[in-house]
Amino acid sequence: MKQLTNDEIAKYAERPGVRKIAVENFLSTLGQAGNMRNEFLNMRADAKVYRWNDATLGAIEDGIRQAYAEG
Repeated sequence: MKQLTNDEIAKYAERPGVRKIAVENFLSTLGQAGNMRNEFLNMRADAKVYRWNDATLGAIEDGIRQAYAEG
């Protein structure tokens, strides 16, 4: 797993319709869950609690995939 840079995170956070803070916060903590599957489980749990929209989920999902693909 590769830690995303601030510029990479900003790319996802600046997508139309996303909750910028949610994307920035979630993607900046990648790696704490141990593996990609757990990252997605944590994302889904947070999405329910914070009622994230589809754009926010999509940005986070893409960021998770990028971090784990490059690591």
